[in-house]
Amino acid sequence: MTEYRISYVTKACLILALLTLGMPAWAELSITRGSATTAINPASNLMPEWTYTLRSGESFAEAANDLLAKSYSPGQLLQYNSIQNPATLGEGDRIHIPLSWLKRQPDPARASSVSGNVQLISGIDGRKKRLTKDTLIRVGDEVLSGTGAATITLADGSEVRLSPDSRLIFNRLTQYGKSGMVDTRLRLSRGEVHTRVKPVISGGARFEIETPSAIAAVRGTAFSLQTGPEGTSLQVIEGVVDFGAPNQNQRIPAGYSATVSSGSHSTLSIRKMPPAPKINPLPPILTQLPAEMTWQQNPATSYRLDIFETDSGLWVESRKVSGNSFNISRLDNGPYEIHLAALDQQGMAGMPDILPIEVDLQASTASLLTPENGDSVNDDMPEFRWTLNGKNEVARVEIAEDEAFRNLVATSEWAPETTALPSRPLSPGQYYWRVVTEAGGNSVATTQPRKLIVNGTLPPVRIISINYIDSQVRVFWQKVDTAVSYRMQLAEEPGFRNVIKEATLPDTTAALRLIPGRRYFVRLKALSDGPLQSRWGPGRELYLE
Repeated sequence: MTEYRISYVTKACLILALLTLGMPAWAELSITRGSATTAINPASNLMPEWTYTLRSGESFAEAANDLLAKSYSPGQLLQYNSIQNPATLGEGDRIHIPLSWLKRQPDPARASSVSGNVQLISGIDGRKKRLTKDTLIRVGDEVLSGTGAATITLADGSEVRLSPDSRLIFNRLTQYGKSGMVDTRLRLSRGEVHTRVKPVISGGARFEIETPSAIAAVRGTAFSLQTGPEGTSLQVIEGVVDFGAPNQNQRIPAGYSATVSSGSHSTLSIRKMPPAPKINPLPPILTQLPAEMTWQQNPATSYRLDIFETDSGLWVESRKVSGNSFNISRLDNGPYEIHLAALDQQGMAGMPDILPIEVDLQASTASLLTPENGDSVNDDMPEFRWTLNGKNEVARVEIAEDEAFRNLVATSEWAPETTALPSRPLSPGQYYWRVVTEAGGNSVATTQPRKLIVNGTLPPVRIISINYIDSQVRVFWQKVDTAVSYRMQLAEEPGFRNVIKEATLPDTTAALRLIPGRRYFVRLKALSDGPLQSRWGPGRELYLE
């Protein structure tokens, strides 16, 4: 009993001393708003706590309503913190909240980038749909990467990059109110993920990836995980990962890889990863592609090379390379990260060297060849020709009726070619054409326009109907808007090799006197004021009994 009183008095004196020094009794828990620790409050029975710091203009009641689950009230929180008057609290004051009291709610993940064919399977009804950028992923959903890849951003900003031919299930996506803590549990059924996890907050936060043969639990790290029929492999790039078969985890530090084999006698093997290769410097901004990236020779004979968009996390390229060089090519303008890692004898990637680059390509103006300015053509699908003056460029022809190109009437497809046909036939008339080149996805250059006259051809004439009255035959045909007259031919055989009558007619009908009992064939073409004329329309048989 005496020992207990001495201990109690000693603690009381310590608290009094801290108060005298102007320090709060909970000074060892002093942390910034939005972080947490596991605290021991005499009234909490060693209950793990979250410590929240009030913001400017925020009241105790507002914070309590935002953070507490429905079953707990602001009054209970006041009592827990031994606060008599909440009006005395202000900016910078801390509130201690048991983790079990915090509001928990599902917080969906989001697809921040997707390339290729990736499917999302709903955890509610099992329906499949194509995963696209900014699609929300909820608890129970599955992502199948197929031939594509995806980068998924979690509620706390952590990233999971899913390689092709992988299947990832989202078993839990929970956040503790507005506390910033999350409880994320994923299952990688097959394939590979690369993760960069925000440092998790002690006292309740959790990030786990389970596979058929192992579990990886992390507290803020970067690592890769692969799983298949033979087992699960892990490579730790930063931080540490608790990894192993269920209930048999070991702590794996950065620079090491570990493998758990499948089967009832699963074993954990740990080995040091190959060191990061040394990439030779490149200009920070690449204004021309291809650009050769080289690295220093080392014992490794093969490497894994990955290229990511810095802003979106999009997985642009992943490949195995040999030697000590690689040509960087066909990248759009923007910042990227190139990850290069040596492969060990088992084909597992080691520690990566990371090269940040920025691509800033500028398009060059093409040189126009044909048609010449002011040329006339009879073809309604003329060919346009030019030369490119830059590298990694694509180009297209643009055709308009006005020199300002306010309304395009035809274009060609974007392509790295130097010839093109218009996207549709051009009606007779005057046009302007130019070539637009593009480099890096957002840099364009445009040539000066050239005038073009299209003579073209008139559409063929189609016979609508034929009427027989006594010994006379009347032929009716479709009007051609730009025609001023029509040429008719009459023959006794369908090839029109021996024309027996030919006439130019101003209207869309004509009367013919035929000899009964003989077969004839008739056809027409449209004529214009200028050199334009149509092809002969299809012939029709005439027969008068």
